[in-house]
Amino acid sequence: MTTMLISTAQLAQHLTDPDWIIFDCRHDLNDAGKGEHVYREGHIPGAYLANLDIDLSGEKTGINGRHPLPSPAAFTAFLARHGVINTSTIVAYDDVGGQFASRLWWLARWIGLPSVLLLDGGIPKWIAEVRTLSREAPVPMHIHIRTHDGIPQSAPLQGHADPLMVVSADEVKSRLGDTTAMLLIDARAAERYRGEVEPIDPVAGHIPGAYNRFYKENLNPDLTLRSVDDLHASFSQTLGATPARRVVHQCGSGVTACANIFAMEYAGLKGSQLYAGSWSEWVSDPARPVATGSEP
Repeated sequence: MTTMLISTAQLAQHLTDPDWIIFDCRHDLNDAGKGEHVYREGHIPGAYLANLDIDLSGEKTGINGRHPLPSPAAFTAFLARHGVINTSTIVAYDDVGGQFASRLWWLARWIGLPSVLLLDGGIPKWIAEVRTLSREAPVPMHIHIRTHDGIPQSAPLQGHADPLMVVSADEVKSRLGDTTAMLLIDARAAERYRGEVEPIDPVAGHIPGAYNRFYKENLNPDLTLRSVDDLHASFSQTLGATPARRVVHQCGSGVTACANIFAMEYAGLKGSQLYAGSWSEWVSDPARPVATGSEP
């Protein structure tokens, strides 16, 4: 186990460990009910459901994107309701190579939790290995803890958001064209980046200056993550001499961008930022510029 990734075999050893909290992040952008449906059909034993639209996103205003960040307090409360305390080890998984699980990973890191892991290969690998599934919703174990004198006391989770991990639309706009201030990476599929199709948002294209790196480039065919060396070499081709701390990631709504952040961090390229509103927020203001084609 690394500090970011865990194998199915390693997770299987911790299913009954009360200090480990597992979240099922399966979702479908075109079917909001999919996550709950497949969770009820069968999930990794002990896993809680984390709904992208409800638990991993905040209130939409029409101009802040399809999946705005939840408030730090709301996300902290969500984790606490499921038994997370500051010393917990959190494991997130999905069925698409981390597209949605990485959002929970990023949010937990954003509020300062140090031990957050993605399940390598997700639930497809778990199922392929004929490991146990459950239909039972677990009961949180850490709602209360016992002090040294034996008196039960609440264990509130403490979370404090790191403002340096996020950039706003105005910050992105102010840095456009300044390669010394920002290298923008778009995690969407190439045809959406080029503006040839747009199945979700009202405008097609990309933010001028953004480079395209589809998040699935981080994965092996079995949805496990590519090696550290492969990812480092691949990202380095895009970054060139740009340090990781000047990289800003975006996608359609600030979700798959987290998968690119995870892959960079895993490869040792630490400190990049998230434009959480991403394309769906960007195009809500017609005054913001739009580009099409294969060039940044």
